[in-house]
Formats: sequence, structure tokens, C-alpha cells
Amino acid sequence: MTRKVCVVVNSRANYGRIKSFMRAAQAHPGLELQVIVGASALLYRFGEVIKILREDGFTANAVVHSIVEGETPTTMAKSTGLAIIELATQFDNLKPDVVLTVADRFETMATAIAASYMNIPLAHTQGGEITGSIDESVRHAISKLAHIHFPATERAREFLIRMGEDPRTVYLTGCPSIDLLVETDLSLSPDLFERYKGVGATLDSSQPYIVVLQHPVTTEYGQGFAQINETLTAIRRIGDRGMQVVWLWPNVDAGSDDIAKGLRMFRERYHPAYVHFFRNFGPEDYARLINNSQCIVGNSSSGLREGAFLGVPCVNIGSRQHGRERAGNVRDVPYDADTIEASIESQLRHGRYERSLLVGDGTAGRQIADILAVAPLSIHKTISYIKDIASV
Repeated sequence: MTRKVCVVVNSRANYGRIKSFMRAAQAHPGLELQVIVGASALLYRFGEVIKILREDGFTANAVVHSIVEGETPTTMAKSTGLAIIELATQFDNLKPDVVLTVADRFETMATAIAASYMNIPLAHTQGGEITGSIDESVRHAISKLAHIHFPATERAREFLIRMGEDPRTVYLTGCPSIDLLVETDLSLSPDLFERYKGVGATLDSSQPYIVVLQHPVTTEYGQGFAQINETLTAIRRIGDRGMQVVWLWPNVDAGSDDIAKGLRMFRERYHPAYVHFFRNFGPEDYARLINNSQCIVGNSSSGLREGAFLGVPCVNIGSRQHGRERAGNVRDVPYDADTIEASIESQLRHGRYERSLLVGDGTAGRQIADILAVAPLSIHKTISYIKDIASV
């Protein structure tokens, strides 16, 4: 008898972090894949991920419209509540045997609450990681609601067990996002930039470029405009010296409008001949994009995760990734234009780093599928403390 596994895809990051599992589940004789697409994954201005998902051969069994516009702490809270209501209806319709939720976003919290209150076993990827900000609180809360855990690193596995999770439910698999880097031809097609349109200068994919992704930090709401202007000042200096810049639009978190305002004002004031702004790239094309870049700049976890595996230099700005494990490719800097500029220049001089397997070796999706096909499913859990974590 096959198990119905329901995956909720709520954002472009969600999809890239779980696509390899979805592919493995589709092919697995013991699993039936169900997909719910919701939140910003449905919205045009955040890349309309549902179109990419369908082009990749996946079927959306249901869609959930849950984003309350405004990108403020209030709208985030309301969006979470609305998503709980809508997901409960869809879980009731689909009747999955297990729900798989990804990482630490507010939409992920809605998935976890709806599933756990409906007595549906909940599986969770990327638990046990440290980052600070609201993301860390959300991540740990989901871990306490989850019944099966798929951490990406050994430290994360250890932390989950120290949090009282039963070691028998914690499976160290690595992060599925790394799978795409192993399975994909990472050479850059000449028409990549043209295919994803966007706005800004015409870029030449055969010439060096850097990638910038800077998202709002929810616990620093109201500071995003000043923060992004520091980054923009540094990037303008780098660009004026001849470096091309691929800039991805911020995500839907509270404060996104402040960052978007800074980007629009910069674009209208300077009409930069070296920057092109994009809404989104498909997961494989995003892998190609960063693999062929000279440096990843901003505060996206992809600089610390995919960047580590690829050895791409990363300049990590601000507090959004505070405490997260990192490899040697990362340099941490504050919101200061001079420091950001100097660190980018230093990373450009350094070039590629040695590959790190910190967050996986490219087999996570298949491992998760195999485990979910046979693992005991139970909605009962209690705190489990052991004396010697190294022994489990």
C-alpha cells in the first residue's frame, strides 16, 4: 500500500529546497505525491513559482491563496492565520498519510499547525539550525510539532536531539537543495538572462557577474530601507568599475516593501548600466546562475548552503544568517557600504573555494523518499532526553 505524502510549496525558496524529493517521490513505488501550492508561489511579482512547478511535470492537487498584501508584521501574522484555515480544508480533502514541510518561513508554520492539529504525521526538513531572527523561533516551534525530522547537518541533528526529539525520528539526510547541484548540468546557457526577462541593463552571460539577494529581516522591521541603501552604495561602486550585477527581488516577508522601494529609487535615479533585476529563476537555472557567478552578495542562505557546495565566494550582510553554520566561502559584514565593498573586492580577488559537504552530498531527496515510505508514522510524541548524543 502506498503512502500519500503531501508537500506544501509556498515560495521560490521552498520549491528549490524540496524539488529533488518531489521528483524522488513521484518515482517511488511506495509513495503517492500530493502537492499544495500557496502563498507567494502563486504571485506574479514573486516569480509565479506554480508555473515553473507545472512546467517541471508536477501537478498541483490544490492551491491556497493566503497572502495578505502589505508585507508588515501584521499582514504576516494574518497570512499565517489565513493559511492555517485554507490548508486545513485541503488536508481534509486530500487526506494525506504524512505532510512534509520545509524549513522556517511563516507559511511553513501554518502547514505545521494545520497538520498537527488534524492528527496528520508531520515531517520537517532543515530543523535544528541556528539563524537568529523570527526564523529561528519558527523553525524550533515546527520541530516541536513535527514527528519526523530530516536535518541537513550533524550539528542540527544533535541540536534536535538536545531539544528532546526522539533520536529514532531524526534522520541526517542533508539538504535537498544540494541534490540539484549534483544532478544538473551547471554550464550557463547564453540566453539565460533573456529567458527570465526582468528589467534593467542588458547583461552578457559570457562576462563576469555577481549575484545579489537581500531579503528583509522581520525582527529589524523598519530598518530595511537604510540597510538596502548601504548595499546599493557598495554595489554602485563595484558596478561603476565594470562588474555586472544580477539582482533578485526580495521575498514576501515583512519589510519587503522598504527594500523594493530602495531598489526602485536606485534604478530611477542612476539608471545603472550594469544591473538587471529579476523576479525569479527556476531551481536548476538558479543553480547555474550562482555556480557561474563571481560572488553571492546579500543575506540569502543560498550563499551559505549552495555556495558552500559550489565553492562560490559569499559576502553575507547583516544578521539574517546569524549563527548558521558556514564553510570557508563566507565573509560576514555589517550594513556598511565601505565594508561591503571591501569584502566583495576581497572575495573577487580570492576566487573559488574548496567544495564543502557541510549541508549534504546530493542524495537527500532520495533518502527522504525512502525513509518516508517505510518509517513508522505516529502522532504521539514526548520529550526524550539522553545522556550521550554521540552514542545514537
